[in-house]
Amino acid sequence: MSKQYETVIGLEVHVELATKTKIFCSCSTEFGGAPNTHTCPVCTGMPGSLPVLNKQVVEYALAVGLATNCGINQYCKFDRKNYFYPDNPQNYQISQLYLPICHDGWVEIDTSAGKKKVGIHEIHMEEDAGKLIHDEWEDCSLVDYNRSGVPLIEIVSEPDMRSADEVIAYLEKLRLIIQYLGASDCKLQEGSMRADVNLSVREVGAPEFGTRTEMKNLNSFKAIARAIEGERKRQIELIEEGKKVVQETRRWDDNKESSHAMRSKEDAQDYRYFPDPDLTPVVISDEWLEEIRKRQPELRTEKLERYQREYQLPEYDAGILTSSKHMADLFEQTVSLCRKPKEVSNWLMVETMRLLKEEEKDPEDITFSPENLAKLIKLVDTNIINRTVAKTVFEEVFKNDTDPELYVEENGLKVVNDEGALRRTIEEIVAANPQSVEDYHSGKEKAMGFLVGQTMRAMKGKADPAMVNQIVKEILMR
Repeated sequence: MSKQYETVIGLEVHVELATKTKIFCSCSTEFGGAPNTHTCPVCTGMPGSLPVLNKQVVEYALAVGLATNCGINQYCKFDRKNYFYPDNPQNYQISQLYLPICHDGWVEIDTSAGKKKVGIHEIHMEEDAGKLIHDEWEDCSLVDYNRSGVPLIEIVSEPDMRSADEVIAYLEKLRLIIQYLGASDCKLQEGSMRADVNLSVREVGAPEFGTRTEMKNLNSFKAIARAIEGERKRQIELIEEGKKVVQETRRWDDNKESSHAMRSKEDAQDYRYFPDPDLTPVVISDEWLEEIRKRQPELRTEKLERYQREYQLPEYDAGILTSSKHMADLFEQTVSLCRKPKEVSNWLMVETMRLLKEEEKDPEDITFSPENLAKLIKLVDTNIINRTVAKTVFEEVFKNDTDPELYVEENGLKVVNDEGALRRTIEEIVAANPQSVEDYHSGKEKAMGFLVGQTMRAMKGKADPAMVNQIVKEILMR
Protein backbone atom coordinates (compact mmCIF):
# COMPACT_ATOMS: atom_id res chain seq x y z
CA MET A 1 0.00 0.00 0.00
CA SER A 2 1.46 3.38 -1.02
CA LYS A 3 2.17 5.96 1.66
CA GLN A 4 -0.08 8.98 2.06
CA TYR A 5 1.64 12.35 2.34
CA GLU A 6 0.53 15.66 3.83
CA THR A 7 1.82 19.03 2.59
CA VAL A 8 2.65 21.63 5.25
CA ILE A 9 2.83 25.23 4.03
CA GLY A 10 3.64 28.57 5.62
CA LEU A 11 3.94 31.90 3.78
CA GLU A 12 6.00 35.05 4.05
CA VAL A 13 4.02 37.77 2.30
CA HIS A 14 5.70 41.09 1.48
CA VAL A 15 3.35 44.02 0.87
CA GLU A 16 4.47 47.41 -0.44
CA LEU A 17 2.56 50.10 1.44
CA ALA A 18 0.64 52.84 -0.36
CA THR A 19 2.52 55.78 1.17
CA LYS A 20 3.46 58.70 -1.08
CA THR A 21 7.05 58.66 0.22
CA LYS A 22 9.57 56.03 1.31
CA ILE A 23 9.91 54.59 4.81
CA PHE A 24 12.97 56.62 5.92
CA CYS A 25 13.18 59.53 3.43
CA SER A 26 10.92 61.80 1.37
CA CYS A 27 11.57 60.21 -2.07
CA SER A 28 8.53 59.20 -4.15
CA THR A 29 7.31 55.58 -4.01
CA GLU A 30 5.53 55.83 -7.37
CA PHE A 31 5.85 52.72 -9.55
CA GLY A 32 7.81 53.21 -12.77
CA GLY A 33 9.84 56.34 -13.42
CA ALA A 34 13.26 56.47 -15.10
CA PRO A 35 15.86 54.37 -13.21
CA ASN A 36 17.43 56.06 -10.15
CA THR A 37 15.25 59.19 -10.33
CA HIS A 38 13.34 58.51 -7.05
CA THR A 39 16.49 58.51 -4.93
CA CYS A 40 18.43 60.56 -2.37
CA PRO A 41 21.47 60.06 -0.07
CA VAL A 42 19.34 58.13 2.49
CA CYS A 43 17.85 55.48 0.18
CA THR A 44 21.11 55.03 -1.74
CA GLY A 45 23.05 54.44 1.51
CA MET A 46 25.40 57.44 1.34
CA PRO A 47 27.74 57.82 4.35
CA GLY A 48 26.47 60.24 6.98
CA SER A 49 22.82 60.15 5.84
CA LEU A 50 20.26 59.50 8.59
CA PRO A 51 16.87 57.75 8.35
CA VAL A 52 13.66 59.39 9.63
CA LEU A 53 10.65 57.08 10.11
CA ASN A 54 7.49 57.77 8.06
CA LYS A 55 4.58 57.84 10.56
CA GLN A 56 2.08 56.62 7.91
CA VAL A 57 4.01 53.32 7.61
CA VAL A 58 3.41 52.62 11.31
CA GLU A 59 -0.29 53.50 10.95
CA TYR A 60 -0.76 51.15 7.96
CA ALA A 61 1.06 48.34 9.81
CA LEU A 62 -1.18 48.87 12.85
CA ALA A 63 -4.34 48.91 10.69
CA VAL A 64 -3.36 45.59 9.04
CA GLY A 65 -2.43 44.11 12.43
CA LEU A 66 -5.79 45.05 13.97
CA ALA A 67 -7.70 43.73 10.93
CA THR A 68 -5.88 40.38 11.21
CA ASN A 69 -6.57 39.96 14.95
CA CYS A 70 -2.94 40.53 15.98
CA GLY A 71 -1.53 41.56 19.31
CA ILE A 72 0.33 44.90 19.08
CA ASN A 73 3.81 45.51 20.52
CA GLN A 74 3.31 49.08 21.72
CA TYR A 75 7.08 49.27 22.22
CA CYS A 76 8.88 48.02 19.10
CA LYS A 77 12.29 48.54 17.52
CA PHE A 78 14.13 48.44 14.18
CA ASP A 79 17.10 46.15 13.60
CA ARG A 80 19.80 45.97 10.94
CA LYS A 81 19.94 42.80 8.85
CA ASN A 82 23.47 42.77 7.44
CA TYR A 83 24.21 41.30 4.03
CA PHE A 84 25.97 42.30 0.82
CA TYR A 85 24.09 42.36 -2.47
CA PRO A 86 24.39 44.91 -5.31
CA ASP A 87 20.76 46.10 -4.95
CA ASN A 88 21.23 46.68 -1.19
CA PRO A 89 23.10 50.03 -1.12
CA GLN A 90 23.80 50.25 2.65
CA ASN A 91 24.95 46.59 2.89
CA TYR A 92 22.20 46.17 5.48
CA GLN A 93 18.41 46.23 5.45
CA ILE A 94 16.44 47.97 8.19
CA SER A 95 13.87 45.46 9.46
CA GLN A 96 12.37 44.20 12.75
CA LEU A 97 13.56 40.91 14.25
CA TYR A 98 13.37 41.06 18.04
CA LEU A 99 10.29 43.24 18.59
CA PRO A 100 8.02 43.27 15.50
CA ILE A 101 5.03 45.64 15.56
CA CYS A 102 2.34 42.89 15.40
CA HIS A 103 2.26 39.28 16.62
CA ASP A 104 -0.01 36.24 17.11
CA GLY A 105 -2.93 37.01 14.80
CA TRP A 106 -5.18 34.98 12.50
CA VAL A 107 -7.50 35.20 9.51
CA GLU A 108 -10.37 32.90 8.67
CA ILE A 109 -10.56 31.30 5.22
CA ASP A 110 -13.22 29.23 3.45
CA THR A 111 -12.05 25.76 2.45
CA SER A 112 -13.78 22.74 0.89
CA ALA A 113 -14.04 21.33 4.43
CA GLY A 114 -15.55 24.53 5.87
CA LYS A 115 -14.03 27.54 7.66
CA LYS A 116 -10.44 27.40 8.88
CA LYS A 117 -8.22 29.77 10.86
CA VAL A 118 -4.71 30.42 9.55
CA GLY A 119 -2.39 31.77 12.23
CA ILE A 120 -0.19 34.82 11.71
CA HIS A 121 3.10 34.54 13.58
CA GLU A 122 4.04 38.20 13.17
CA ILE A 123 3.91 41.31 10.99
CA HIS A 124 6.98 43.51 10.82
CA MET A 125 7.95 46.71 9.03
CA GLU A 126 11.01 46.93 6.78
CA GLU A 127 12.47 48.66 3.73
CA ASP A 128 12.53 47.18 0.24
CA ALA A 129 15.76 46.69 -1.71
CA GLY A 130 16.54 48.09 -5.16
CA LYS A 131 16.19 46.10 -8.37
CA LEU A 132 18.83 44.42 -10.51
CA ILE A 133 18.24 44.55 -14.26
CA HIS A 134 20.20 42.01 -16.30
CA ASP A 135 21.17 43.47 -19.68
CA GLU A 136 21.82 40.49 -21.96
CA TRP A 137 22.83 42.73 -24.89
CA GLU A 138 25.65 44.39 -22.95
CA ASP A 139 26.21 41.24 -20.83
CA CYS A 140 26.10 43.14 -17.55
CA SER A 141 23.80 43.85 -14.61
CA LEU A 142 22.51 47.35 -13.84
CA VAL A 143 20.91 48.48 -10.60
CA ASP A 144 17.87 50.72 -10.16
CA TYR A 145 17.48 52.13 -6.64
CA ASN A 146 13.97 53.60 -7.18
CA ARG A 147 12.45 50.77 -5.12
CA SER A 148 15.15 50.94 -2.43
CA GLY A 149 13.56 52.21 0.79
CA VAL A 150 9.95 51.65 -0.35
CA PRO A 151 8.06 50.65 2.83
CA LEU A 152 7.07 47.01 3.27
CA ILE A 153 5.25 44.97 5.82
CA GLU A 154 6.11 41.28 5.97
CA ILE A 155 3.27 39.03 7.12
CA VAL A 156 4.62 35.71 8.37
CA SER A 157 2.02 32.95 8.70
CA GLU A 158 2.14 29.84 10.85
CA PRO A 159 2.61 26.56 8.91
CA ASP A 160 -1.18 26.03 8.96
CA MET A 161 -1.98 25.54 5.27
CA ARG A 162 -2.21 22.10 3.68
CA SER A 163 -2.91 22.72 -0.03
CA ALA A 164 -2.53 25.23 -2.87
CA ASP A 165 -6.27 26.01 -2.56
CA GLU A 166 -5.86 27.00 1.10
CA VAL A 167 -2.82 29.15 0.22
CA ILE A 168 -4.76 31.00 -2.52
CA ALA A 169 -7.76 31.49 -0.17
CA TYR A 170 -5.41 32.93 2.49
CA LEU A 171 -3.71 35.27 -0.01
CA GLU A 172 -7.08 36.41 -1.41
CA LYS A 173 -8.27 37.14 2.14
CA LEU A 174 -5.13 39.13 2.98
CA ARG A 175 -5.27 41.03 -0.31
CA LEU A 176 -8.90 42.08 0.22
CA ILE A 177 -8.27 43.15 3.85
CA ILE A 178 -5.26 45.26 2.81
CA GLN A 179 -7.06 46.77 -0.22
CA TYR A 180 -10.12 47.66 1.88
CA LEU A 181 -7.82 49.37 4.41
CA GLY A 182 -6.22 51.33 1.54
CA ALA A 183 -2.79 50.17 2.82
CA SER A 184 -1.67 48.81 -0.59
CA ASP A 185 -3.06 48.10 -4.06
CA CYS A 186 -1.59 44.55 -3.75
CA LYS A 187 -0.82 44.24 -7.47
CA LEU A 188 1.19 41.04 -7.82
CA GLN A 189 2.24 41.88 -11.38
CA GLU A 190 3.86 45.14 -10.16
CA GLY A 191 5.46 43.44 -7.17
CA SER A 192 3.46 45.33 -4.54
CA MET A 193 2.43 41.94 -3.09
CA ARG A 194 4.93 39.08 -3.15
CA ALA A 195 4.84 35.68 -1.47
CA ASP A 196 7.62 33.28 -0.50
CA VAL A 197 6.36 29.74 0.07
CA ASN A 198 7.84 27.52 2.81
CA LEU A 199 6.83 23.92 2.08
CA SER A 200 7.53 20.49 3.50
CA VAL A 201 5.85 17.09 3.24
CA ARG A 202 5.39 14.36 5.83
CA GLU A 203 3.58 11.09 6.11
CA VAL A 204 -0.03 11.51 7.23
CA GLY A 205 -0.11 11.16 11.03
CA ALA A 206 3.63 11.89 11.51
CA PRO A 207 4.19 14.17 14.55
CA GLU A 208 7.27 15.97 13.16
CA PHE A 209 7.40 18.37 10.21
CA GLY A 210 9.54 17.34 7.23
CA THR A 211 12.52 19.36 5.96
CA ARG A 212 11.23 22.54 4.36
CA THR A 213 12.31 24.49 1.33
CA GLU A 214 11.56 28.12 0.54
CA MET A 215 10.43 29.18 -2.92
CA LYS A 216 10.86 32.70 -4.23
CA ASN A 217 10.01 34.60 -7.44
CA LEU A 218 6.25 34.01 -7.35
CA ASN A 219 4.28 36.87 -8.89
CA SER A 220 0.81 35.45 -9.59
CA PHE A 221 -1.68 33.21 -7.82
CA LYS A 222 -1.42 30.72 -10.69
CA ALA A 223 2.38 30.60 -10.38
CA ILE A 224 2.06 30.05 -6.61
CA ALA A 225 -0.39 27.15 -7.13
CA ARG A 226 1.87 25.56 -9.78
CA ALA A 227 4.99 26.02 -7.63
CA ILE A 228 3.31 24.34 -4.62
CA GLU A 229 2.22 21.38 -6.74
CA GLY A 230 5.66 21.10 -8.39
CA GLU A 231 7.62 21.28 -5.11
CA ARG A 232 5.27 18.86 -3.32
CA LYS A 233 5.79 16.31 -6.10
CA ARG A 234 9.59 16.84 -6.10
CA GLN A 235 9.89 16.29 -2.33
CA ILE A 236 7.68 13.16 -2.36
CA GLU A 237 9.77 11.68 -5.18
CA LEU A 238 12.99 12.28 -3.19
CA ILE A 239 11.52 10.62 -0.07
CA GLU A 240 10.19 7.65 -2.09
CA GLU A 241 13.67 7.17 -3.58
CA GLY A 242 15.18 7.13 -0.08
CA LYS A 243 16.93 10.48 -0.60
CA LYS A 244 16.96 13.45 1.77
CA VAL A 245 15.19 16.78 1.16
CA VAL A 246 17.80 19.54 1.53
CA GLN A 247 16.78 22.70 3.39
CA GLU A 248 17.38 25.37 0.78
CA THR A 249 15.98 28.39 -1.04
CA ARG A 250 14.68 27.55 -4.51
CA ARG A 251 13.73 29.80 -7.42
CA TRP A 252 10.55 28.90 -9.31
CA ASP A 253 10.63 29.26 -13.10
CA ASP A 254 7.00 29.52 -14.17
CA ASN A 255 7.77 29.16 -17.89
CA LYS A 256 9.57 25.85 -17.34
CA GLU A 257 7.21 24.88 -14.48
CA SER A 258 10.17 23.77 -12.38
CA SER A 259 12.38 25.12 -9.59
CA HIS A 260 16.12 25.14 -9.07
CA ALA A 261 18.27 25.59 -5.96
CA MET A 262 19.51 29.13 -5.21
CA ARG A 263 21.30 28.60 -1.89
CA SER A 264 21.32 25.89 0.75
CA LYS A 265 21.14 26.21 4.53
CA GLU A 266 24.88 25.46 4.72
CA ASP A 267 25.81 28.66 2.90
CA ALA A 268 22.94 30.78 4.21
CA GLN A 269 24.25 34.03 5.65
CA ASP A 270 24.40 34.86 9.32
CA TYR A 271 22.68 38.24 9.15
CA ARG A 272 24.24 39.51 12.43
CA TYR A 273 21.11 41.41 13.44
CA PHE A 274 21.54 44.24 15.93
CA PRO A 275 19.32 47.20 16.94
CA ASP A 276 19.58 50.07 14.46
CA PRO A 277 21.55 52.82 16.25
CA ASP A 278 20.09 55.60 14.05
CA LEU A 279 16.42 54.93 14.87
CA THR A 280 14.77 55.34 18.25
CA PRO A 281 12.27 52.70 19.44
CA VAL A 282 8.65 53.22 18.32
CA VAL A 283 6.30 53.82 21.23
CA ILE A 284 2.60 53.43 20.38
CA SER A 285 0.39 55.10 22.96
CA ASP A 286 -3.05 53.73 23.93
CA GLU A 287 -4.59 56.90 22.45
CA TRP A 288 -2.83 56.46 19.10
CA LEU A 289 -3.84 52.80 18.92
CA GLU A 290 -7.45 53.68 19.76
CA GLU A 291 -7.46 56.37 17.06
CA ILE A 292 -6.33 53.77 14.44
CA ARG A 293 -8.97 51.33 15.73
CA LYS A 294 -11.73 53.93 15.30
CA ARG A 295 -10.57 54.72 11.75
CA GLN A 296 -10.82 51.06 10.61
CA PRO A 297 -13.24 50.88 7.65
CA GLU A 298 -15.97 48.31 7.10
CA LEU A 299 -14.14 45.24 5.76
CA ARG A 300 -15.38 42.79 3.15
CA THR A 301 -16.97 40.29 5.60
CA GLU A 302 -19.18 42.95 7.22
CA LYS A 303 -20.01 44.51 3.84
CA LEU A 304 -21.08 41.12 2.49
CA GLU A 305 -23.56 40.66 5.35
CA ARG A 306 -24.84 44.26 5.14
CA TYR A 307 -25.52 44.09 1.37
CA GLN A 308 -27.75 41.06 1.90
CA ARG A 309 -29.52 42.64 4.88
CA GLU A 310 -29.82 46.27 3.74
CA TYR A 311 -30.20 45.87 -0.02
CA GLN A 312 -31.85 42.40 -0.10
CA LEU A 313 -29.21 41.17 -2.54
CA PRO A 314 -28.60 37.43 -2.97
CA GLU A 315 -25.37 36.18 -1.34
CA TYR A 316 -23.85 35.46 -4.76
CA ASP A 317 -24.40 39.07 -5.99
CA ALA A 318 -23.09 40.54 -2.72
CA GLY A 319 -20.04 38.26 -2.99
CA ILE A 320 -19.15 39.48 -6.51
CA LEU A 321 -19.72 43.16 -5.66
CA THR A 322 -17.58 43.04 -2.50
CA SER A 323 -14.76 41.00 -4.07
CA SER A 324 -13.28 44.32 -5.25
CA LYS A 325 -13.08 47.44 -3.09
CA HIS A 326 -13.44 49.63 -6.20
CA MET A 327 -16.59 47.76 -7.33
CA ALA A 328 -18.13 47.97 -3.83
CA ASP A 329 -17.48 51.74 -3.68
CA LEU A 330 -18.98 52.20 -7.16
CA PHE A 331 -22.05 50.19 -6.17
CA GLU A 332 -22.67 52.17 -2.96
CA GLN A 333 -22.13 55.58 -4.58
CA THR A 334 -24.48 54.74 -7.48
CA VAL A 335 -27.17 53.42 -5.09
CA SER A 336 -26.95 56.64 -3.06
CA LEU A 337 -27.74 58.58 -6.29
CA CYS A 338 -30.56 56.45 -7.74
CA ARG A 339 -31.89 54.35 -4.79
CA LYS A 340 -32.18 51.20 -6.94
CA PRO A 341 -29.75 48.63 -5.47
CA LYS A 342 -30.97 45.65 -7.53
CA GLU A 343 -30.74 47.62 -10.81
CA VAL A 344 -27.22 48.87 -9.97
CA SER A 345 -26.20 45.34 -9.00
CA ASN A 346 -27.54 43.96 -12.31
CA TRP A 347 -25.60 46.49 -14.43
CA LEU A 348 -22.38 45.76 -12.52
CA MET A 349 -22.85 41.99 -12.33
CA VAL A 350 -23.90 41.41 -15.95
CA GLU A 351 -22.83 44.11 -18.44
CA THR A 352 -19.81 45.42 -16.51
CA MET A 353 -18.42 41.94 -15.82
CA ARG A 354 -19.00 40.95 -19.48
CA LEU A 355 -17.08 43.97 -20.80
CA LEU A 356 -14.27 43.49 -18.25
CA LYS A 357 -13.89 39.89 -19.40
CA GLU A 358 -13.90 40.89 -23.10
CA GLU A 359 -11.19 43.51 -22.51
CA GLU A 360 -9.24 41.32 -20.06
CA LYS A 361 -9.44 43.94 -17.31
CA ASP A 362 -9.90 43.79 -13.53
CA PRO A 363 -12.69 45.54 -11.58
CA GLU A 364 -9.99 47.98 -10.34
CA ASP A 365 -9.67 49.19 -13.97
CA ILE A 366 -13.29 50.47 -14.16
CA THR A 367 -13.20 54.16 -15.08
CA PHE A 368 -16.87 55.20 -15.40
CA SER A 369 -18.43 57.35 -12.68
CA PRO A 370 -21.34 56.44 -10.39
CA GLU A 371 -23.10 59.59 -11.68
CA ASN A 372 -23.19 58.30 -15.27
CA LEU A 373 -24.38 54.82 -14.28
CA ALA A 374 -27.15 56.39 -12.15
CA LYS A 375 -28.19 58.58 -15.11
CA LEU A 376 -28.40 55.54 -17.39
CA ILE A 377 -30.59 53.66 -14.88
CA LYS A 378 -32.88 56.71 -14.67
CA LEU A 379 -33.17 56.88 -18.49
CA VAL A 380 -34.40 53.27 -18.56
CA ASP A 381 -36.62 53.72 -15.51
CA THR A 382 -38.41 56.75 -16.98
CA ASN A 383 -38.83 54.96 -20.33
CA ILE A 384 -36.72 57.53 -22.22
CA ILE A 385 -34.69 54.62 -23.66
CA ASN A 386 -35.44 50.90 -23.69
CA ARG A 387 -33.13 48.17 -22.38
CA THR A 388 -31.77 47.22 -25.80
CA VAL A 389 -30.62 50.77 -26.45
CA ALA A 390 -29.42 51.07 -22.85
CA LYS A 391 -26.93 48.23 -23.40
CA THR A 392 -25.44 50.06 -26.40
CA VAL A 393 -25.28 53.32 -24.43
CA PHE A 394 -23.66 51.50 -21.48
CA GLU A 395 -20.80 50.28 -23.68
CA GLU A 396 -20.04 53.93 -24.45
CA VAL A 397 -20.26 54.82 -20.73
CA PHE A 398 -17.97 51.88 -19.85
CA LYS A 399 -15.31 52.76 -22.43
CA ASN A 400 -15.28 56.57 -22.24
CA ASP A 401 -17.32 57.53 -19.13
CA THR A 402 -19.65 59.39 -21.54
CA ASP A 403 -22.65 61.28 -20.15
CA PRO A 404 -25.55 58.96 -21.18
CA GLU A 405 -28.14 61.80 -21.30
CA LEU A 406 -26.06 63.79 -23.81
CA TYR A 407 -25.21 60.65 -25.81
CA VAL A 408 -28.89 59.64 -26.12
CA GLU A 409 -29.84 63.19 -27.14
CA GLU A 410 -27.03 63.60 -29.70
CA ASN A 411 -27.63 60.19 -31.29
CA GLY A 412 -31.45 60.34 -31.34
CA LEU A 413 -31.87 57.18 -29.26
CA LYS A 414 -35.01 58.09 -27.30
CA VAL A 415 -37.91 55.66 -27.31
CA VAL A 416 -40.43 56.43 -30.08
CA ASN A 417 -43.72 56.97 -28.27
CA ASP A 418 -45.60 58.30 -31.33
CA GLU A 419 -48.35 55.68 -31.48
CA GLY A 420 -49.55 56.81 -34.93
CA ALA A 421 -46.09 56.39 -36.54
CA LEU A 422 -45.59 53.06 -34.75
CA ARG A 423 -49.00 51.76 -35.87
CA ARG A 424 -48.29 52.71 -39.54
CA THR A 425 -44.94 50.82 -39.41
CA ILE A 426 -46.58 47.71 -37.88
CA GLU A 427 -49.42 47.78 -40.43
CA GLU A 428 -46.81 47.75 -43.24
CA ILE A 429 -44.85 44.85 -41.64
CA VAL A 430 -48.01 42.77 -41.06
CA ALA A 431 -49.12 43.40 -44.68
CA ALA A 432 -45.69 42.33 -45.96
CA ASN A 433 -45.73 39.06 -43.95
CA PRO A 434 -49.06 37.27 -44.70
CA GLN A 435 -47.49 33.86 -43.88
CA SER A 436 -46.72 35.01 -40.30
CA VAL A 437 -50.29 36.24 -39.88
CA GLU A 438 -51.59 32.87 -41.08
CA ASP A 439 -49.17 31.00 -38.76
CA TYR A 440 -50.33 33.09 -35.79
CA HIS A 441 -53.99 32.35 -36.50
CA SER A 442 -53.21 28.63 -36.72
CA GLY A 443 -51.81 28.73 -33.16
CA LYS A 444 -48.09 29.42 -33.74
CA GLU A 445 -47.28 32.00 -31.05
CA LYS A 446 -43.70 32.42 -32.38
CA ALA A 447 -45.10 34.21 -35.44
CA MET A 448 -46.04 37.18 -33.28
CA GLY A 449 -42.47 37.30 -31.88
CA PHE A 450 -41.18 37.48 -35.47
CA LEU A 451 -43.43 40.46 -36.29
CA VAL A 452 -42.40 42.24 -33.04
CA GLY A 453 -38.72 41.64 -33.95
CA GLN A 454 -39.25 43.05 -37.47
CA THR A 455 -40.90 46.13 -35.97
CA MET A 456 -38.04 46.69 -33.49
CA ARG A 457 -35.55 46.37 -36.35
CA ALA A 458 -37.50 48.86 -38.48
CA MET A 459 -37.60 51.28 -35.52
CA LYS A 460 -33.82 50.73 -34.96
CA GLY A 461 -34.56 49.36 -31.47
CA LYS A 462 -36.03 52.67 -30.31
CA ALA A 463 -39.66 51.59 -29.92
CA ASP A 464 -41.24 50.75 -26.57
CA PRO A 465 -41.42 46.90 -26.62
CA ALA A 466 -44.61 46.86 -24.51
CA MET A 467 -46.37 49.24 -26.93
CA VAL A 468 -45.12 47.24 -29.96
CA ASN A 469 -46.48 43.99 -28.47
CA GLN A 470 -49.83 45.57 -27.71
CA ILE A 471 -50.32 47.07 -31.22
CA VAL A 472 -49.14 43.90 -33.03
CA LYS A 473 -51.61 41.82 -31.00
CA GLU A 474 -54.41 44.29 -31.71
CA ILE A 475 -53.79 44.20 -35.48
CA LEU A 476 -53.52 40.39 -35.57
CA MET A 477 -56.80 39.97 -33.64
CA ARG A 478 -58.84 41.86 -36.24
